[in-house]
Amino acid sequence: MFDLQGKIALVTGSSRGIGKAIALQLAKAGATVVINSNEHYDSMKAVVEEIKQLGGEARAIQADVSNEDEVKRLFAEITDSYGRLDILVNNAGTSRNETIDEITLEGWKSLLDINLTSCFLCSQLAMELMKRHQFGRIIQISSVVAHQGALYGHVHYSASKSAQLGFTKTLARTAAPHGITVNAVAPGIILTELLEQTLGEDKISTLSASIPMGMGEPIDVANAVVFLASEEAKYVTGITLDVNGGQYMR
Repeated sequence: MFDLQGKIALVTGSSRGIGKAIALQLAKAGATVVINSNEHYDSMKAVVEEIKQLGGEARAIQADVSNEDEVKRLFAEITDSYGRLDILVNNAGTSRNETIDEITLEGWKSLLDINLTSCFLCSQLAMELMKRHQFGRIIQISSVVAHQGALYGHVHYSASKSAQLGFTKTLARTAAPHGITVNAVAPGIILTELLEQTLGEDKISTLSASIPMGMGEPIDVANAVVFLASEEAKYVTGITLDVNGGQYMR
């Protein structure tokens, strides 16, 4: 069950947090994983070593996935090394604790490039590789705020995460004839370094108390991704899988 032996996976933004957990779980299921980050090179190498200690295969490629030229370089390296890509997890993202009157146009564009443009750039090139083998899995990491909005500002973050869901549905229709599924995972409040940096301890405690099952962990999201990447999910496409502990029910 959930056997990913022989599959090549790219997880963007996978040096820490949810991305790291996804990379580890994909590797445990048998996939060879490309670890990616624009920064945190030492952390990327540490994830690669952790995967290798588990008996898996991985490599790190540093690239800014919001930049077209760097995405082209990233995929050229993947193509040269493996000749294929089976699983793309668009996880790279950021958030800033800003209300609408504090957001600059430059900040708005920057956040949307990191959270949304990166999905377009990586998915476009991933589709080219996946079509060659008539197989692929593309998975966006969205957020519960795509459904209910953010509680404390973050209008740029919420907009980017909502847009990912429309992107997912439309790309799923385009990809289906080629044996490629496209889905999204919408995590709720997951305790990560990014969450701690953007919200702070007091707001995190308040949010956690409001969730029926309490706050989630990165592995909860990772397990959902492994399912969507697996053969067991071959007839699942265009969906958003909510992983939020009952925070938002629809």
